[in-house]
Amino acid sequence: MKSRSVLATLLLSLAAGTGIAADSHAGHDHGTKPADLAQARTAQAMTEGEVRKIDKEQGKITLKHGEIKNLEMPPMTMVFKVRDTGFLDKVKQGDKVGFTAERIGGEFTVTAIETTSR
Repeated sequence: MKSRSVLATLLLSLAAGTGIAADSHAGHDHGTKPADLAQARTAQAMTEGEVRKIDKEQGKITLKHGEIKNLEMPPMTMVFKVRDTGFLDKVKQGDKVGFTAERIGGEFTVTAIETTSR
């Protein structure tokens, strides 16, 4: 009698464990590609700003910006290095922009930028 209740408990535990594993796995989307995830993160991380100054010679841009969450930076106006100097040809002083920034090699660097209005 005792062995039957132990066996029943064991079988119920196994069945419950299988259900949990199946449920926890059900939410995964195996069709999502790493490039899609990177693009989604970039879109979410965009910060609004306004171009105040462009220094093509130094590869820098001055932006008045909102909070940059990934850098835990409050709104302010500051100079950023740009990852790609081609970014500076896409914008002009006074443009409203969306941008992403990271700390690269100890410098705050714009890694993507797009105009939102001119």
